Amino acid sequence: MKINLWGVRGSIPTTGPGTGFYGGQTSCTMVSEDSTMLVLDAGSGVQRFNEIDTSAYKRIDVLLTHLHMDHIQGLGFFKPFFVPDLQVHIWGPASSARDLRTRLSRYLSPPLFPVLLRDLPCKLILHEVGNSEFQIGPFKIKSEYVIHPGPTLGYRINGKKSVFTYIPDHEPALGRNGMIRDAKWISGYNLANGADILYHDGQYTLEEYLAKKGWGHSCYNDVLQFATATQIKHLLIAHHDPSHSDTQLGDMFAAAQNNHTYPFTYELAKEGNALELP
Repeated sequence: MKINLWGVRGSIPTTGPGTGFYGGQTSCTMVSEDSTMLVLDAGSGVQRFNEIDTSAYKRIDVLLTHLHMDHIQGLGFFKPFFVPDLQVHIWGPASSARDLRTRLSRYLSPPLFPVLLRDLPCKLILHEVGNSEFQIGPFKIKSEYVIHPGPTLGYRINGKKSVFTYIPDHEPALGRNGMIRDAKWISGYNLANGADILYHDGQYTLEEYLAKKGWGHSCYNDVLQFATATQIKHLLIAHHDPSHSDTQLGDMFAAAQNNHTYPFTYELAKEGNALELP
């Protein structure tokens, strides 16, 4: 299983000399195995996909965690949309208010975008999922709703021998007393439990989080606690705040490491990084 990080920033693209190391593009990760390719979220980082030769592919699958702009703003620039006869499957959270096509069409239509969703030349197939299990090629995928404003999913992707869990927007410690002690009741627990790699929201310092509870994101303290509870092997802390420079992120990470040991390895997600699992 190959994992490519194309966008690890949260909320809004933030490019410039102060964010060049960790990157400023918003959420997008590619997971591939054999001849199957999954694109997780379609933030501004999805532009990296345009560098890939897709001529050998008959199908591309896009798994959206939710429909906030930083996770779908790259859809209109997604090259496979404009390849006639290519199957493009979009998987996204079911909602009791409107269907997935209606919600996506709000963005892919004037005045926000000049091309209508219905006019795309590809063979577009939409799938609404919730607490679901489904198969794409060699991947067995579990989706579950997690704590974040609006219907939001996390994904557990089982390859032939490895597990990658993707929860880029998540606030598992929301509540009067923080994270629940009984692990089986923690939001996202079933998705992350025992994963080889967990990609998880860690947008704030503890001080920032105290002023932004309920916004749907985690502080470093909580994501490290969540990773401990779920007994994962390696943690990628992501969804970096747009106001945090590379220097600030480095300082935050150093503070999290100070005098603490955990039963897993961890690092800050970095745009452009490639990882491989057996």
